[in-house]
Amino acid sequence: GLLASTGSTGDSYDNAMAESINGLYKAEVIHRKSWKNRAEVELATLTWVDWYNNRRLLERLGHTPPAEAEKAYYASIGNDDLAA
Repeated sequence: GLLASTGSTGDSYDNAMAESINGLYKAEVIHRKSWKNRAEVELATLTWVDWYNNRRLLERLGHTPPAEAEKAYYASIGNDDLAA
């Protein structure tokens, strides 16, 4: 079965921003239903990450998705290379 994350150091769970995103993910995806299998969780995760990066509108970014705001930022400073 799937195991819950536990406290650790030196990885994403030791980072406040990552932990905040992990909390959102768990609340918005994981804890909303019972999952039949790992593949179902993986598909839901891919769908959520795509929404989170490419469709979620943020007021502080002018009601644009984060990926679009990042692209506009790099274009504004004359660097079309996006972060990996």
